[in-house]
Amino acid sequence: MSKPVILGTGSCLPERVLANTDLEKMVDTSDEWIASRTGIRERRIAGNNQKTSMIAAEAGRQAMKMAGLSVFDLDVIMVATISSEMTMPSCACLVQKELGAVNAYAFDLNAACSGFLYSLDLADKFVRADPTKKILVIGAETLSSRTNWQDRNTCVLFGDGAGACVVGAADNEQNGILCSKLFSDGSLWELLSMNAAPSMNPYLDNGGLEGPVDFSRLGSQTESEGSCIHMVGKDVFKYAVRAMEDAIDTVLTESHISLHDLKLLIPHQANIRILNNLAERLDIDREKIYINVQKYGNTSAASIPIALDEANREGRLQQGDLLLMCAFGGGFTWGAMVMSWQ
Repeated sequence: MSKPVILGTGSCLPERVLANTDLEKMVDTSDEWIASRTGIRERRIAGNNQKTSMIAAEAGRQAMKMAGLSVFDLDVIMVATISSEMTMPSCACLVQKELGAVNAYAFDLNAACSGFLYSLDLADKFVRADPTKKILVIGAETLSSRTNWQDRNTCVLFGDGAGACVVGAADNEQNGILCSKLFSDGSLWELLSMNAAPSMNPYLDNGGLEGPVDFSRLGSQTESEGSCIHMVGKDVFKYAVRAMEDAIDTVLTESHISLHDLKLLIPHQANIRILNNLAERLDIDREKIYINVQKYGNTSAASIPIALDEANREGRLQQGDLLLMCAFGGGFTWGAMVMSWQ
């Protein structure tokens, strides 16, 4: 009986490096302060027309090459992102155009840093419903376009990049996703959010109207600080660690797997304090946790697939190895997924 598995992985990182010493010249901070509190030494910054869709497409190419597929084999393209260069069309449609994947339909998924896990869970369900499907799942961000570079509490955290995988069926009942649990809590959105572009309808912001409407005001410009990431760091830290720990406990319990049976844990690369705190609460061997936050910073939906591709190409995953991935992001959204590697 066929079962959905990851057939190939890929990633794309911009060449431009923004080191902590560069940030020292931009805001009131230091390399020591950033490294000690976040674990980040540098991050990649897109440039030279490296839009989200462009790096997403390149990550997809790498994943398809590993899977031995052509763009004409793809049935679906899903891009998890909060930083597409356009609101419409979707980043996935732009990726489809860039790849020439004329047989695939395409759409975006917004679950912030949990977006890749949400998308991978959906791809798994698509292939279970139709084993002939080949699905390209991409997490891609250019958070440099959504960062307030005068806010030293957030500008030190984020970077750009893309990771991808191809999901399809394989004749192996033992491998693939064993358990996936996804969660959200919209009541806490103000702790981690990003505004949209300013509205051209001023009446949306005043809580309703009474009396006659002056439609001449439609389209009037209002002052805006831009579509930047806002975060209450201490509160996010508290919720993130507990939520990921609970999600991990849930998937391990439901799949009847022990934490010590895992070959590798790939968490969302938020910052080193969250990762260290999670490791302590889980009491897991640090060698089993894949960490690359020091090189790339927080790349939101791209962080897990970038790390997955690196781990895969480094030979850290062999057939039958148990892999667990977990994430937490704005929304709030979070979740965990355990799989047997193919």
